Amino acid sequence: MSNSVLRIFSYLPNPRVWKALIAAEYLGVTVEVIGDKPKHLGNWLWDFDARELSEQERTDESPHARASRRGFSGTLFKTDAFLRTQPYGTVPAAFSPDGSVGVFESNSILRAVARSVEGSGGLYGGSPMHASRVDSFLDATLVFGREAQVYLLGMDDMTQQLHERMAGAFQFYLEGIERALEHNAHIAGDVLTIADIAFACDVSQFLRERLMNKGLETLSLPMVSAGLELAYPRAFAHLLELIERPEFSQHLDAYTQHFRNSA
Repeated sequence: MSNSVLRIFSYLPNPRVWKALIAAEYLGVTVEVIGDKPKHLGNWLWDFDARELSEQERTDESPHARASRRGFSGTLFKTDAFLRTQPYGTVPAAFSPDGSVGVFESNSILRAVARSVEGSGGLYGGSPMHASRVDSFLDATLVFGREAQVYLLGMDDMTQQLHERMAGAFQFYLEGIERALEHNAHIAGDVLTIADIAFACDVSQFLRERLMNKGLETLSLPMVSAGLELAYPRAFAHLLELIERPEFSQHLDAYTQHFRNSA
């Protein structure tokens, strides 16, 4: 990993990982990504030096065997070193180049990439106060993203309560983004920052709702994202414009065709 500023282990494809990769494109740095499809991560050793395990290594007697939680089922294999650097034991999991420092939560991983370049190329704001404003949007995006993850993972067992909670989180988040874009070309000001990157990736992931809404149909519930284009026109136009940029499109183009084709 000689030229990488960060190594990430995760399920793939993952818009949360794309945040870091898009920032890396703008900054001209390299982020190394290792991983596999979600259903295959149970076959991997979760570690800085993550690798696919042989069938003989995947036993409940393994010293790395752990009960899975949050989005996975069955046994996962995580080293003690992984859990020291990643105390919540989740993915995406990022590491410093030597593996001694772990970074978790996708927006913090995004920040780590931005901080890897002196001055961050403007991606993290032009002053400490501007950086704090960027942080404000990143924190709001994280809250939205967590609600979205619970909602999307629960799509097959949807409840009225879960739907109402997601609808409230969606409205709150998008209203703030729409209001911010009334006054500036980008979310945190006049220039692109990592707040825009996080917004594009997390909202794109949430809009997968439109491809997996059978659980909603069973309860005769509307899609939470229905009417996004009309209710939040600035936010939606900003999303489309960001996706068209080459730094974004190489990751988000095919992933977002389903809602861009109907725009």
